[in-house]
Amino acid sequence: MLRTLPQVIALSLVLAAVPSAPAGAQERTVTFTDLMKIRQIEQPSISDDGSWIAFTAEPDRGDPEVVVRSTQGDTRYLVPFGSHPVISSDGQWVAMRLNPSLESRETSKRGDVPKRGMVLLATASGAVIQMSEVQSFAYSDDGRFLAYHLFAATPTEDEEAEDDAAEGDADAPAGDREPGTSLMLRELDSGSETEIMDVREYGFDGNGQHLAYTVASPDNSRDGLYARELSSGSESAIHVAPFGHYSALTWAEDGPKLAFVAATEDEDGEAGHGAVMAWDGSATSELVNEDDAPEGWFIPANNSLTWSDDAQRLFFGWRPLRADEMDDEMGSEEGEEAEETPFDPYDTDAILADRGVDVWHWLDPQINSQQKIQWPRMRNRTFAAVHHMDAGTTVALGDPDIPQVGIPSNASVALATTTVPYAVEATWMGEQSDAHIVDLWTGERTLVAERLRGRGSVELSPEGRYAVYYQDGHYHLYDVASGAERNLTEGLGVPIANEDHDYPEPAPGYGVAGWLEGDAAVLINDKFDIWVIPTDGGDAYSLTDGAGRPENRIFRIIDTDPEVDAIPARGELLLSSYHDLKKSHGYYRARADRSGVTRLLEEDRVFDYLAEAEDADMVLFTREDYSEFPDLWVAETDFTGARQVTDVNPIIDEFAWGTSELVEWKSLDGTPLQGVVIKPNDYDPSKRYPVLVYFYRFFSQRLHEFNDPSINHRPSFPIYASDGYVVFLPDVRFEVGRPGFSSTKSVVPGVQHLIDIGLADPDAIALHGHSWSGYQTAFMVTQTDIFTTAVAGAPVSNMTSAYSGIRLGSGLARQFQYEMSQSRLSGNLWDARDEYIDNSPVFFADRINTPMLILHGDEDDAVPWEQSIELYLALRRLGKEAVFLQYNGEPHHPQTYSNKLDWAMKMKEWIDHYLKGTPAPAWITEGVPYTGG
Repeated sequence: MLRTLPQVIALSLVLAAVPSAPAGAQERTVTFTDLMKIRQIEQPSISDDGSWIAFTAEPDRGDPEVVVRSTQGDTRYLVPFGSHPVISSDGQWVAMRLNPSLESRETSKRGDVPKRGMVLLATASGAVIQMSEVQSFAYSDDGRFLAYHLFAATPTEDEEAEDDAAEGDADAPAGDREPGTSLMLRELDSGSETEIMDVREYGFDGNGQHLAYTVASPDNSRDGLYARELSSGSESAIHVAPFGHYSALTWAEDGPKLAFVAATEDEDGEAGHGAVMAWDGSATSELVNEDDAPEGWFIPANNSLTWSDDAQRLFFGWRPLRADEMDDEMGSEEGEEAEETPFDPYDTDAILADRGVDVWHWLDPQINSQQKIQWPRMRNRTFAAVHHMDAGTTVALGDPDIPQVGIPSNASVALATTTVPYAVEATWMGEQSDAHIVDLWTGERTLVAERLRGRGSVELSPEGRYAVYYQDGHYHLYDVASGAERNLTEGLGVPIANEDHDYPEPAPGYGVAGWLEGDAAVLINDKFDIWVIPTDGGDAYSLTDGAGRPENRIFRIIDTDPEVDAIPARGELLLSSYHDLKKSHGYYRARADRSGVTRLLEEDRVFDYLAEAEDADMVLFTREDYSEFPDLWVAETDFTGARQVTDVNPIIDEFAWGTSELVEWKSLDGTPLQGVVIKPNDYDPSKRYPVLVYFYRFFSQRLHEFNDPSINHRPSFPIYASDGYVVFLPDVRFEVGRPGFSSTKSVVPGVQHLIDIGLADPDAIALHGHSWSGYQTAFMVTQTDIFTTAVAGAPVSNMTSAYSGIRLGSGLARQFQYEMSQSRLSGNLWDARDEYIDNSPVFFADRINTPMLILHGDEDDAVPWEQSIELYLALRRLGKEAVFLQYNGEPHHPQTYSNKLDWAMKMKEWIDHYLKGTPAPAWITEGVPYTGG
């Protein structure tokens, strides 16, 4: 089972600084092959004691590598083909996936790709061990043990032949029940291992004392749920039954208390109705069974269980039988009789049995396409209930009318929301919901608020005494005990609704930032600052002392400990900062019981807080700017002693990556706007440059962001900047009813500004957008000839036909997008008919004089790809210069690597031809005839 890993390099290395290109060396142009090799940092983590970090270095194309790095010295270990590293709680071990190589994945026949394995690395020595064909692994909480679960063995040719013969053997076992596979339990210090056969599920308790596992044996002799005491190795049979099915294994936070659902499988391995059970370390008890459920309801094996923190309440799900399940339970006598009926070619019932028809009814809560998409999730949807351990009572909390019930941290009430009353009008209004308080002991519901918009618009306090909801531009406090309500924010003297909101729907708030312990106060964000508002009616105060608004600095609380529900009364808080005008980022410190902030770190860069070591004063974060890759850094919790601990892409120093700077201008109606200009490294102010304009809504925040070095539907900025282009990222301010004109009046003056200051070549300007900005691109060229060429990905071209299209990914009708959301029209198609026409590029295609390249995947799950056909056919009919690239089988953004690369290369070829005059390839000048391929 174990073997050494010769192909894994595990060396103690000095992480020396990689020298930059020699002074005077020519920085080179970035190629698409270079992008494939640049690596991203994935799954970064820091050990509890802060001594080690681990992460995956993942290239855009190629094989990943796990890096394990000491934060105290220069020791570094590399594991080729590794990913998803997990550090043990004591920091002594790192377990990770071992992936098959890219070559094996792409050259193997379907079904023959090697299964992934696992590598275990000792941080003290760098020694590694490989385990083959491992589907999952987990540590015990104290880091003493590792369990890893093997894949089922691939059968040999002889075994396959025996199985084929057994299928025709009358004495062979019936059915298709899959047995479990081997689970290996390894004591990490000694290296000793125990194999546990035929395991399906497993899980350690929170104290590192027990391992629970379910067994499904080939002969059903050991089917059951077991617990192994880790120190002694003794095994307890928690529940044993032939064909037993055990799921949703859930340990309480403290002590040996395990909850699970027990059911019985049929001969094909399908689980029947279950019961919720618990084991307390010595005895097993049935907590809830089908008799406790409402009439016609049952407890499915596919379930989710949650213990309360004190293990006094167990939350689970049950659901009503569907109509098809009721038929199954009653048997299928009619079907048996039908088989014996002689064939009748004129039997209409028999003929209609094979019909395929969907009925779309105007009163359906969800349109038929949405029902189909939702069905795999909804068909087995459960509704929350709670079992009170001491009282032995079970209470239903949710049902089909109020399906969403949050699991509370208090012992009294839960918060429930429902979109059911507004399901029909959601087609054009978007999501609305009602909020209810549900009593955990009686199931009684109390309405808190109606017609709330958006997710996160209502929140329950940690102790359950209050609910806060956002409506009509303010936050409101609901007292659970008294039912009294009051407006929390009307007296603050600052806007609470989103100040940059430019959609038809009501402006949302900036969110609840947290609660003080004891439900003493709620913290609420405005655009810039954070307010502490006592729940007893006392005076509110600005946590940030109002420092954000006058300086245009946005403060937000960073949750450094997600397991803590409330902020201590005098607790210290870590805040992120972002300067809305200068685009700089940083960190500040605040105290929950007073106003004022203290600066810890702030620079013209972007910082991303990742984690804090659980048992050490150390934080892990990234730092970046446009030309600095976001490598990992560590620092004290006050950000002193910050030091870089990775250099994942030293190759970047070879490239002429470009530089970024902020530019400002005014829209046609005088609104101040900002954007980012990315210049070539060798920028010469006496020269004019070809410009690529890339936009969506707000892009000026990208001033200090490292550009994503990957190949996809977006233009890679370094590809263009290193090849002598200027890249322009303008902000757009929208106006409801005039989305197309809004983009024109925002972007065109910005382009003109670049021409006026001598930066842009007026005869070499390309416009690019995808999806929403693909639409804007298509519209903008109906209004102006300032662009030399335009590239539109997945654009809407006709709002009148797109309005009643379907988002195939969700099944939703697109109507809500136009009336309430991104498309920003002021009403429905009939009340705002002129707006739909006036903002549709296809109706003004005769005004387009700009050569256009169009991209669309023909399985787009967001924008109907027929929208691009409409635009292409309009341009073709009018004799306009246009090429349409239809990517077969692709969704809204190309996913297949070959298609992503083809799109990126064709886009560059197109822009090079029109802006630089490079020779056009044949696909531009002649097209590519269909040849049956």
